[in-house]
This record gives sequence, structure tokens and C-alpha cells, in this order.
Amino acid sequence: MPTRNVTLTPEQDAFVEAVVRSGTYADASEALRDAVRDLQRRHQQDVLKLQVLQTHVDAGIAALERGDYVEIEDADLDVYFDSLVSADPR
Repeated sequence: MPTRNVTLTPEQDAFVEAVVRSGTYADASEALRDAVRDLQRRHQQDVLKLQVLQTHVDAGIAALERGDYVEIEDADLDVYFDSLVSADPR
């Protein structure tokens, strides 16, 4: 298995020591591998969120290009937003 040297803050080092002492992890390497797995998972989620956002942006641009939109005057924005919230089925 590859070896990496990492520098932790004193607080991070104390946390790793605490979780090892508590028996949550067998050693510091196991704790850090778990942390990296969590970082990988969060990175994958961020990539998926960006893909979904790009899909919505593309759909919005396509709607604008088709002329599929409604213009709202500044004075009417509060009423419009209130109607969206009251129409939300959640």
C-alpha cells in the first residue's frame, strides 16, 4: 500500500488519537483512510450536483431561446414568488 506523509493541525492530530484510543479505528492510518473515503464521496456528490445544475441551466437557456418565459415587473416580484411557494406541493 502506498505511503504518504501528511501534516495535521494539533486539533486534527488529537482527534485522530482520540478515535483510535476509543477503539473506533484500529490505528491512525485506518482513520485517515476513512476520512479520504468520505472526501471522495463528497467530491462525487459535488460533481453530480454540478451536472444537475448544468442540466437545469441548459434547460433554462433553451426555454429562453424558445421564448418560453414570463416577464415579471419588479413591483410584482413578491406576489409572483409568493404564488410559487404556495403552489409548491412539498
